[in-house]
Amino acid sequence: GRAFAIGAPDEGAEGPEPLDGPNGAVEVVDDRTPPPDDELPPEPLDNPRRLLVWPAPDMSTQQALSDRGYRPVIVHSREEVDAQIAAYPAALFVDPLTGPITRTALQSLRTAAVAAEVPVLVTAGLGQASREAAYGADPAVLFKALAPRDSEQHPPRVLLIEEHQPISEALTATLERRGMQVARAATDADAVTLAAQMRPNLVVMDLMQVRRRRAGIVDWLRGNGLLNRTPLVVYTSADIDPANLSRLSSGETVLFLAERSTSAEVQGRIVDLLAKIGNN
Repeated sequence: GRAFAIGAPDEGAEGPEPLDGPNGAVEVVDDRTPPPDDELPPEPLDNPRRLLVWPAPDMSTQQALSDRGYRPVIVHSREEVDAQIAAYPAALFVDPLTGPITRTALQSLRTAAVAAEVPVLVTAGLGQASREAAYGADPAVLFKALAPRDSEQHPPRVLLIEEHQPISEALTATLERRGMQVARAATDADAVTLAAQMRPNLVVMDLMQVRRRRAGIVDWLRGNGLLNRTPLVVYTSADIDPANLSRLSSGETVLFLAERSTSAEVQGRIVDLLAKIGNN
């Protein structure tokens, strides 16, 4: 831009001099190039594309994201999410591998992302243990913190995609105890039909049910303008022994949240899902 320096009147002058007179406005030419802004991109999209993450990703996940063309940007608060919106981030990725997450912070970050129309993906692990051993790790607490309501008079609507009936029934029971409405589908394809009927506030699914190369629930949400305001939770349940699933229905054991699997297949599926979500 143009800058001007205005000089003081000569000593003894009878008032201010005209700006175009002696000692008046002098154009100052500044040839310095401003330093590049490290927080906002020079163009609507930067390359690699930004991905908001919380907490900081572990090394293998960081590498997997970088290999796929993402630049992870760590955010801890609603204000930090707001500060990144102008950079058109692909999504908010909550992946609690390197540290605990709190319900209050999760709600705050989700609210900021949904308000800015940034998709939200949360990962988790699902385990099975006795009620005493699993105390304090009720999955429904996390899910309720993520599910935005239509209004205070309407409970959150959760679409659950899980092929194993004992897991599906156990998750449904704990969600309904927390005041949420649940619709269950066995596969990603079945979920599309249910979603059209209920228009969910939250989608919860086994990561292995995500369609990687074919259209599924993510594509339906995008096509109906709901992807940016419907958080997704994907969980891994590799540590659950199918032989012990019957203990869930009898009440001997319950489901609890744990760290997700970090196998190469899981890492690849998560990055594939982020690519599908971020293509918005």
